[in-house]
Amino acid sequence: MILNGSEILVNVLLEQGVDTVFGYPGGAVLNIYDALYKNSDKIRHIMTAHEQGASHAADGYARATGKTGVVIATSGPGATNLVTGIATAYMDSVPMVAITGNVSTPLIGCDSFQEVYIAGITMPITKHNFVVRKVEDLADTLRAAFKIAASGRPGPVLVDIPKDVTANKTTYTPVTCAEDKADDTIDGDIIEIAELINRAERPFIYFGGGVGISCASDELRELVEKADIPAAYTLMAAGVLGYGEKNNLGLMGMHGCYSANCAANRADVMIAIGTRFSDRVALNTEKFGHNAKIVHIDIDPGEIGKNIIADYSVVGDVKAVLTELLKHIKPAKHDAWSEQISKWKLDDYIPEDSDTELKPHYVIGKACEIAGEDAVYVTDVGQHQMWAAQYIKHVHPRNFLTSGGLGTMGYGYGAALGAKTARPDVPVIHFTSDGSLHMNMNELCTAVSYKIPVITVILNNAVLGMVRQWQGVFYGQRYSSSEPERVTDYVKVAQAFGGRGYHCETPAEFEEAMKQAMKADGPVWIECVIDREEKVLPMIPAGGTVHDTIFK
Repeated sequence: MILNGSEILVNVLLEQGVDTVFGYPGGAVLNIYDALYKNSDKIRHIMTAHEQGASHAADGYARATGKTGVVIATSGPGATNLVTGIATAYMDSVPMVAITGNVSTPLIGCDSFQEVYIAGITMPITKHNFVVRKVEDLADTLRAAFKIAASGRPGPVLVDIPKDVTANKTTYTPVTCAEDKADDTIDGDIIEIAELINRAERPFIYFGGGVGISCASDELRELVEKADIPAAYTLMAAGVLGYGEKNNLGLMGMHGCYSANCAANRADVMIAIGTRFSDRVALNTEKFGHNAKIVHIDIDPGEIGKNIIADYSVVGDVKAVLTELLKHIKPAKHDAWSEQISKWKLDDYIPEDSDTELKPHYVIGKACEIAGEDAVYVTDVGQHQMWAAQYIKHVHPRNFLTSGGLGTMGYGYGAALGAKTARPDVPVIHFTSDGSLHMNMNELCTAVSYKIPVITVILNNAVLGMVRQWQGVFYGQRYSSSEPERVTDYVKVAQAFGGRGYHCETPAEFEEAMKQAMKADGPVWIECVIDREEKVLPMIPAGGTVHDTIFK
């Protein structure tokens, strides 16, 4: 059949199983939006308040489902407003296809109105990007973009389409989208590694987001239980193992559990699975895991030896690698090792309770208790993010969405909208702070317009909490530009946008507000006033080890 470029684009989206896209219209994508209008019964379009919010929404949609998120923006500033969202997805290995319009091909390179070379701008933060110059290439280019985004180590792909390409016509041949099979190729000596694990007296598993991406929770659990190996996770792997499961030591790294970090320090064999030894976990690369033989399992060969030199490595899909490894693992018990870890747990940090003041651990714990373990929890970045990672009783993969690698303040609201759009049947709780919310509060209008009932819990200490904490500990309490002294009335702002707001200063007030929010059919903000001296603890300084842990 003969179709124009915009019609081809929509048809390829349907081929790929896309039912929701996020974006913002503009001159260079008017043809695309006309085609979306004509197909609004097949593809839902969510128009956000800002293109960055749309990119984070596509990211949240992808993280919450495992499907590829799609975002559309016009040329020039529309395209550049996607950059932070694309970089966020790139750092956290999130499958996304970003579609940008551009000026017509005769105008490219002429400094035309709203013209930027977005392919060049985004080259370092995408798995791949394309500039489509001929309508005849459009369908296959889009299909390639989806395949690249979702295969191997996932990530964002950008497709830039000049306006005339969206208007020109060509023959379109439908293609049935076949589901790609995971690549089971394994590069590494599985048997030798299995023998190393079988001989270990103090084995330890350090696992990251790659385990969740490859849907390998069951295989990891079997390894942990069969070989009696304690395990700890990175920020991106929260929920891969349930918080109450035996041998799950919890979060590790800069703000991780003391016992988990002690175990990593004393292990004689460390199995790093689907993780990249980031500087928030391996804070001191010369001393991290220095007592252990290190095994590194990852799908990306570029991660092997990048930050830590492993003694053994396996390149391959985590699920396939663990499936093969389990064939050679012998049942084991490590009673002495377990006893030692139990002793370290006695020194894990326990926050103080209060009957009259709101404490971060209380707010997060009570919100989770009321929302339930099936809820999806989304954060922005800062102290509240770390408190959420520490105090949510994580149970399910894909239920904790946060910007780990890039640390994007302003990520949370858009991502929460994407998650709730993808999974309307479960509560979505957005934990944020006064600092982060001022970067994305405009997206409340999106939640109101589309009746998306996201519950936003604002931990308000009236400062930039994490920056101020570092200034207090490392900069002699010189609080430079971290105490903005804003007087925003969050209840009135929420109401002005058309949402509902609550102001809470006591545990009783928060509990009642949370219960009311769960009944609402639209977005709700709950402001929780907390003391600015509250800190994220424990804390290991950058470049330090577990021996440098700060507890107060």
